[in-house]
Amino acid sequence: MKDVQFGELPYLKHDCRVEACMYSPDGSSFVVALSDGNINVYATSSWERTWILGGHSNRVNSVAYSLKGDRIVSGSDDYTVRIWDVATGDCLFIFIDHTSPVYNVAYSPQGNVIASSDGDGTVRLWELESGDCRSIISELDYIHDMAFSPKGDAIAFGCADCRIRLWDVVAEECLGILIGHTNSVTTIAYSTHGDILVSRDYDSVRVWEVKAEVCRHTLQGDQFTVLSPKGNQIALHKASNGEVELWDIETGACLRRFSGHEGYINGVAYSPQGDQIVSCDSGETIRLWDVETGECRQLTTGCVAKVLFSPKGDYIASVNDDNTVRLWNVGSGSSRKISNNHASSVIGLKYLSKQNQVASCNQEDFTIRIWDAKTGVFNRTLTGHSEYVWNISYSPQEDRLASCSDDWTVRLWDVESGVCLRILHGHTSSVSDVAFSPHGDQIASCSEDTTVRLWNVNTGKCRRVLTGHYDSVNIVTYSPQGNQVASAGSDEIILWDVGTGACQHTLTGHSDTVLRIAYSPNGNQIASASYDKTVRLWDVKTGMCSHIFIGHQGEVTRVVYSPRGDQIASASYNDKTVRLWDTESGECRHTLVGNKMEISAIAYSPRGNLIVSWSETGEAMLWDVATGDCLCGLNHDESAQWGNDLSPHPFVWMSPDVDSFIGGLSNGSVEVWDVIKEGDQYGLHMRWRSTNGQLTVEGACVQDVQGLSDFNKRLLKQRGATGEPSLRLREASKKVMSMASVVSKLKASSSNKEALTRSSTSPEIHSMGCSEQQLEQAETMENLSIHSVVTNG
Repeated sequence: MKDVQFGELPYLKHDCRVEACMYSPDGSSFVVALSDGNINVYATSSWERTWILGGHSNRVNSVAYSLKGDRIVSGSDDYTVRIWDVATGDCLFIFIDHTSPVYNVAYSPQGNVIASSDGDGTVRLWELESGDCRSIISELDYIHDMAFSPKGDAIAFGCADCRIRLWDVVAEECLGILIGHTNSVTTIAYSTHGDILVSRDYDSVRVWEVKAEVCRHTLQGDQFTVLSPKGNQIALHKASNGEVELWDIETGACLRRFSGHEGYINGVAYSPQGDQIVSCDSGETIRLWDVETGECRQLTTGCVAKVLFSPKGDYIASVNDDNTVRLWNVGSGSSRKISNNHASSVIGLKYLSKQNQVASCNQEDFTIRIWDAKTGVFNRTLTGHSEYVWNISYSPQEDRLASCSDDWTVRLWDVESGVCLRILHGHTSSVSDVAFSPHGDQIASCSEDTTVRLWNVNTGKCRRVLTGHYDSVNIVTYSPQGNQVASAGSDEIILWDVGTGACQHTLTGHSDTVLRIAYSPNGNQIASASYDKTVRLWDVKTGMCSHIFIGHQGEVTRVVYSPRGDQIASASYNDKTVRLWDTESGECRHTLVGNKMEISAIAYSPRGNLIVSWSETGEAMLWDVATGDCLCGLNHDESAQWGNDLSPHPFVWMSPDVDSFIGGLSNGSVEVWDVIKEGDQYGLHMRWRSTNGQLTVEGACVQDVQGLSDFNKRLLKQRGATGEPSLRLREASKKVMSMASVVSKLKASSSNKEALTRSSTSPEIHSMGCSEQQLEQAETMENLSIHSVVTNG
C-alpha cells in the first residue's frame, strides 16, 4: 500500500471546543485555538503537534499569523493579547490593557502593527517592536469584525450600531463612516487593491467604494459572505433557499447559483486560486464547487462549523462540533475520498450508448450527475433546478438531455458541455415526467397541474397544451413512431394525436392509480400497470382492452415489453415477484420468485434472453427468460433504506454487445455490473460503484500490511481498523541489515577465537569469543534475515 491516498489525513482530536484555527501564510504550520485557554500548533509536514502554547487563563477567541508566519497573535476571554514565537513556542509579549474579553485580533500586512478589539467596543493598535499601545479607538459599540486595508494604512470596523468606521492607522484619525446597513455589520473585507469594501449584516450585503464612501450595490444575502482572491466576485449564502450564490462586484449581477445543501450552511470559503468554493452545512456535508462549471463534489463528515483552504489549495480543514479538525486532500489523486453520490435514493437513470455515458437524477439534491459508463469516472454535475428532479430523458441524437422538476420547469441541457440551453416555463405545478420524441425535435412533459405540454426543442416554445385529465398526470411517453403521446394519471390513460393535440382515446378500466405505461416495440399496443394489482393490454387503434393479466398479490409497479414484443414482464413492489406474460394468449409463462426485498425495477437484456429484477437496496436477481430459472443473484444491503415505489426506473441495461446493467441505490450511489458466463454458469461482476465519500474500515484487519505511511497508519487506526501494519520496506531492510551485522560480528569473533587458540591464549581477546550455541543462533538469525528479505522484498 505504498503511496496509497485515502483523500484525508488523520483528524486532530481535542478535549475541548475548537474556537478558531488557521494555516500559516506558507502552509507549513497550523494553529488551533481552544476553549480551555490553550493554543495548539501543528507542523503540516507530519501533522504532529509541535507546541502547546499555554498562558491564557480563559477561552482563546481569535488567532492570527504574521505575514512571514513566524509569529502568532491571540486574543482571549482573560482580557489579554499575547504574541508567540512559532519556532520556539515562547510568549514574546503580553498586552494587558483591555478591560473586557478580546474577541478579534489581526496583523497588519506589514507585520509591524497588531489590532485587537474587546467586548466594550474598544480597539487597540499595538507596535510590535516595542509592545507599546499606539492608538486607542473607543466608543465604537460592539465590533463584530475588523480588517486592515491591503497597504496597512487603514483599518475598517464592522459595528453593532449598523455602521462601518474607517480609521487612518498612520494619522490616527477617523477617515469616514459608511452608513446604510439596517442591522449589525458582522463581516467586512477589502478587495485586493483596497478600493472596494464588502460588508454584510443580517439582511444584506453591500459593496462600497472606499474613497467616495458610497454604496455601489446592495445584494440580498443574509448569511456567510466571502470575497474572491481576485476581488471580483462575492460568494454568499441565503438561509431561505440553501443556495450559495456568486455575484459580480462590478455589475452587481448574480453569476451562478449552487444548489444542493440540505442543512443550515455554516461556512463558505474560496480556494487561493479562486477556481473553487467550499461550503459546509449542519447536515454533515461539505461541498466543493467548481466556480466555472458548477460541478459539485461532496465530502461526508460530522456536523461542520467552519471550513478553510490551505494556502496552496490542496487541502481543506473543517472544524467539527465533536472537537476535531478534519483534514481533506482535494488535490490530485484524491478522487477516492470525493463523493459523487446523490444525497439520497437515485430515482432516474438513462444510458447514452454513443458516448457510453450514464445520467442519474435524485430528488433531494436537485442535481443531475453524469458518469463514464465504462470507467465510472465522474464527469460533471448539472445544477440549476431549485427543487426535486423527478426524471431525465436523452434525445435520440444523444446531444441533448431534458430534466423535469418540482420547481415547475423543464430544463434542456447540452450533453457535451453540461450547459443549460433552455428553461421551459409554463406548468403551474410540479413537473412529474419528461420524454423526447423519437425524432428529437419535440419534448413532452406532464404535471400535477393536470396538463401535458409539447415543446419545440429548437425554440423552447410550447407548441400545445393537452388538457383532459382531471387529476395529476404522472407519466408521459411517445409512441415508437412519434405520432402519438400517451399520458397516465389517476386511473385513466389518454392517447393524444401529436399533430393536432386531439384526444384519440381515453383508456378506462383500472380501478386504481395507473403507475406505469409502456408502448410495444411496434407501437400497436400499450401495457399499463396499476395499484389495482392488474396489468392491462390496450389496442392503440381502437382503444379497447385486449387482455387483463391477473395474478399479482400486490400493486403492480413495473411493466416492460420484451425487445421482440411477444412478452411482457410485470413486477409487484410488495409481493416481490416478477411475472412473464404472453402478449398473444395472455398466458402467464413464468412467475419468478426469489427476491427478498421489494422490487423497484425490472428490465430485459437487449437480446431479450435475460431479465433482471432490481432492488434499491442493491439486491439483483438474473433470470433466464425461456425457463424462468434464477441464474444468479446479488445480496442486498440490509442496512439500506428503500424509497418510493412510484419512482421512475433506477435501472437500465447497457450495450447490446455486452450484457451489462446499471442500477441506482437508495444511498445515492450508482453501480455498473457485468454479466459473466463461463460454460453454463452465470455470475455478476461489479465494474464500478460511485463513491460515497466515506472511508469505511471499521473492523478491517491491516495486520502485516506493508508500505503504509505514518499518516495512513494513524488514519486507519482512527477509523477502527485492527492489527498492526508491517514495517515499511525501508525499515525492514534496516532491521535485516542490523541482524546481518550481528551475525557477521559473531562469526568474526568465532574465527578470531580459533586463530588465537592456535597461537597463544589472550584473556582479553578470549573473553570476546562465542560459544557453539551462540554461533548456531547467529546462523539461524542470518537465515531468518535472508528469508525475510525474500518474503518482504
